Amino acid sequence: KSMTNHTTVTEFVLLGFRDHPELQCFLFVPFLLIYMTTVIGNLGMILLIKIDSHFHTPMYFFLSNLSLVDFCYSSVIAPNMLVNFWVKNPVISFNGCAAQFFFFGSFAGIEGFLLSVMAYDRYVAICKPLLYTVTMSPHLSILLVLFTYLAGFVNAAIHTGFTFQLSFCCANIINHFFCDTPPLLKLSCSDTHINEVVIFAFASFNELSCLLTILISYLYILVAILRIQSAEGRCKAFSTCASHLMAVTIFFGTILFMYLRPSPSYSMDQDKVVSVFYTLIIPVLNPLIYSLRNKEVKSSLGKIFKTNYFYS
Repeated sequence: KSMTNHTTVTEFVLLGFRDHPELQCFLFVPFLLIYMTTVIGNLGMILLIKIDSHFHTPMYFFLSNLSLVDFCYSSVIAPNMLVNFWVKNPVISFNGCAAQFFFFGSFAGIEGFLLSVMAYDRYVAICKPLLYTVTMSPHLSILLVLFTYLAGFVNAAIHTGFTFQLSFCCANIINHFFCDTPPLLKLSCSDTHINEVVIFAFASFNELSCLLTILISYLYILVAILRIQSAEGRCKAFSTCASHLMAVTIFFGTILFMYLRPSPSYSMDQDKVVSVFYTLIIPVLNPLIYSLRNKEVKSSLGKIFKTNYFYS
């Protein structure tokens, strides 16, 4: 059957935070500031890596892609959410909802795969430093990034296909601020058991494969760091991984909590709070984590600001 035979719904209403009207005006300003910081921080990181030749290495190539992905997946959600704070009837078309669902799922998936690729990059840098430039060649780096994008888009296409072939008979109010999996499954009048199994299986495989790659990489890294004789050398080696470890913990901790729970434990209010964290907070944290904890980035920023000040 075609999709049109499965649904009589042509648009959805995004309830957002309207079940808490007292929060509407209070939340708009901080959310706007967070999104603006996300845009400036991530695009600024991409520009900095582009213009400073010291950053033309595999690690920063992956970091620039991480910043691009953070900017994209926040931008899929945040502008529409901010507009809906002031719209009396915040509707999104059926196709618009499917597109938002697909692109958000794509970029969130790409981020997970990219973080695992970055863990492998750190493993090669610390465990095989003499072979680093040969192993992590520009050709391999590009192929690894292309793989993360392909895997993210394919994974999102499967989720989107399974979700939007469901029947949405008459109820069209999504108790969320964007088109996400749990509220859409609750809204459907179809049997969603197969969807839940498929989503759980794919999410489990993707997240656990990424986490396994990261854990194995860091196990080897830990062994290599412990073999370093000097305390200064151990600190220097660990500092190159600290930012990545922090980003991994925040991202995967949130995603695992959000999507790998049994369906009876879902609470829409709780999910909306967690969703704010990974749609708005994580994209703004990553550039801050990688800039504030990275001496090279801080040094490059300092030089740029000094140069601009000198010529102003």
